[in-house]
Amino acid sequence: MTVEVQLFAAFAAYLPAGSRAGAAVLEVPDGATVADVARRLGLPADLAQVVLVNGRDAAPEQPLAPGDVVAIFPPLAGGRTRRQDPSASRDGRA
Repeated sequence: MTVEVQLFAAFAAYLPAGSRAGAAVLEVPDGATVADVARRLGLPADLAQVVLVNGRDAAPEQPLAPGDVVAIFPPLAGGRTRRQDPSASRDGRA
């Protein structure tokens, strides 16, 4: 069966040669899972990933169906880790 795989940011480097626009169509065996696809592409197993199948959150063990679109994002980070009082920046306490 075939599935489309979209890899984002640094993960795009793991797409097969000749892939375009961050995506590739892969032939996978019936019963293949998200984890099988990630392994086949050589994605680092030790990195937490955000995975969507057809736009919905998916677990690594989720089986895939023909025509599914698998989107895999590298770990997301950024933003402020603690909430700050917004008035602190106005009165010089920031």
